[in-house]
Amino acid sequence: MIVTVFSTKSYDRTFMEEAAGSLHTLKFVEDRLTAATAALAKGSTSVCAFVNDQVDAAVLQVFKDIGVEIVALRSAGFNNVDMAAAKRLGIAVARVPAYSPEAVSEHAVALILSLDRNIHRAYARVREGNFALEGLLGFNLHGRTVGIVGTGRVGAGVARIMLGFGCRVIAYDVVPNVACAALGVTYTTLETLLAEADIVSLHCPLTDATRHLIDATAIDQMKHGVMLINTSRGGMIDTAAVIRGLKSGKIGHLGLDVYEEEEELFFEDLSSEVIQDDAFERLLMFSNVLVTGHQGFFTHEALSAIAETTMANLSSFEAVGRATYQLAG
Repeated sequence: MIVTVFSTKSYDRTFMEEAAGSLHTLKFVEDRLTAATAALAKGSTSVCAFVNDQVDAAVLQVFKDIGVEIVALRSAGFNNVDMAAAKRLGIAVARVPAYSPEAVSEHAVALILSLDRNIHRAYARVREGNFALEGLLGFNLHGRTVGIVGTGRVGAGVARIMLGFGCRVIAYDVVPNVACAALGVTYTTLETLLAEADIVSLHCPLTDATRHLIDATAIDQMKHGVMLINTSRGGMIDTAAVIRGLKSGKIGHLGLDVYEEEEELFFEDLSSEVIQDDAFERLLMFSNVLVTGHQGFFTHEALSAIAETTMANLSSFEAVGRATYQLAG
C-alpha cells in the first residue's frame, strides 16, 4: 500500500521504514494532520496518523474524496477520531492497542520518584554550584498509599512497581483486573481512592465519562498535599482546577506527561518562540510541577512495537479487507 505518514519525526521514519520493508511505500509528511493538510495524502490509499493529529469529520471527508481507505493510528488512544464519521464514510480505522506498556508505566514511576525526591530541582541547583539541601526534603515511598485509576496494561505495570517499593496499592476501574488483585491490589470506589491515596496516578482512556475526571470536586476529596500523576490523556484533568489546587497546597506535587491543550505544543521545538498558552505557562511556574512532553512511549521497544503493529494492520487490510486491530469501517 501507499501510506502517507503525518506528524513525522526522524525517529518515526527510522522505525516505520524498518517495519515496512518492501511491503508498503511510505510517504512521510512533517505536518500535523488537520483539514488544511489532509489533501497531502492524495495518491495514497492509507494514512498513518499520530496521537495529536485531527481525524475529524472534515478530514475524513477529504480522505473519502481522494480515495483513502484506511487510517492506521500509531497510538492506542483514538479520542482524536470521529468514529461516527469514519463509519458513515466507510473509512476503516485501526490502532495499536498495546506497545510495550512498561515504557509508560516506568515513565509514570520516574515522575513519582523525581517529584518525591526533588530530582528536577536538585539537578538545576547542582549545575549552578548550589549544593544546599533546604527545600529538597522528600518522603519515603515505602508504606505510602498509591491510588491507580485504570488498571489496564499500563496501570497494572505501575501497580507492580509500586508494590515492589512496599507501597499499599489501591485501585479503581470499571472492570477490575483479576491479575492485579492477585498481586495484592485492593479495588475500591473512586471516592475512597481519592480520599486515601498519597499518590494518585491516572491510566484511563479519554472518553466522555473520563474527561475532566479530576476536577474541583475530585481535588476537594483528595488528601492535602497529594501527588497527582497523569501519563494517560491530558483531557482527564481540568487544568484550571489543578492550578487552584496547586496554589492552595491541596496538590503537593504534579507530574504530567500529557496536557489537555498539547496539540499545539508537544513534539515541537518551541524554544525560540513565546508560548501563548497562559495556563500551561502558569503550570511551569510551580517548583513542585514536573512536565514532560508526552515522552512516556518513547523507548526503542515501544517505537518498534508501534511500527510493527501499524504495518501489520495495513498488511491485513490489504490482504483481507480488515485490519488486525480495526475499530471502524
